[in-house]
Amino acid sequence: MGAKARGGEVTALVELKDVRKYYGNVRALEGVSLEVRAGGISCVLGDNGAGKSTLIKIIAGLHRHDAGDFLIEGEPTTLASPREALDRGIATVYQDLAVVPLMPVWRNFFLGSEPTKGSGPLKRLDVGLMRETTRSALLRMGIDLRDVDQPIGTLSGGERQCVAIARAVHFGAKVLVLDEPTAALGVKQSGVVLKYVAAARDAGLGVVLITHNPHHAFLVGDRFVLLKRGVMSGSHTKDSITLDELTRQMAGGSELEELSHELERATAPTSPGAPPADQD
Repeated sequence: MGAKARGGEVTALVELKDVRKYYGNVRALEGVSLEVRAGGISCVLGDNGAGKSTLIKIIAGLHRHDAGDFLIEGEPTTLASPREALDRGIATVYQDLAVVPLMPVWRNFFLGSEPTKGSGPLKRLDVGLMRETTRSALLRMGIDLRDVDQPIGTLSGGERQCVAIARAVHFGAKVLVLDEPTAALGVKQSGVVLKYVAAARDAGLGVVLITHNPHHAFLVGDRFVLLKRGVMSGSHTKDSITLDELTRQMAGGSELEELSHELERATAPTSPGAPPADQD
């Protein structure tokens, strides 16, 4: 999958237009639009319950959208399964990573796609190829692990995220969807992960970064979509918004200001002539 030029314009790798999703009478998404271009990072921001998980599931092929348009390279699409999404070049890295902690890094790198050698009763895993491929694929992303034979569970959370990103790149992903990759990480590890998110972008992938952290989004993002209770509350390019304004909109903006005024009134000292508050 690659971006194609149409009428002099580059077609987005993935584009959602006015997408809606309902679960019975419950509105999960309504009127959400998103554009993902090669070599760009589109960030989706929102608090818990904003609709981020539903959006991921639609792009990843887990759920079908009920209305609106889902386009891959300009072609209207309805994905039937995660396997179909992978076949179309869309790889999703979930927050829990779905790794087997006690297995070595190289085994997790090829989990579900193991190369073999030999045939018939002599057919077996090509361990040497997997080790060497894992090592070289990680190095190409700038990830220098001490030992690809160590259990992946011994790596830090940031290192495991980086292995997952390198794996998606190696297996030919063109669009990489990252579900809150820095949510459970400290400042240093978050910085490591963002470095490799940028490396995936520089490798020509289109990246969808799902996050609730506007500071992380602004460091690497080119486009920002804000979700609130399933509705798109904002859509911006990096040159059209500041970090402060993005943070204000993400935090609720006018709602926070109203709350601030209410709290000021609630805690304001009484005037000298006012009767004292009731005491128990």
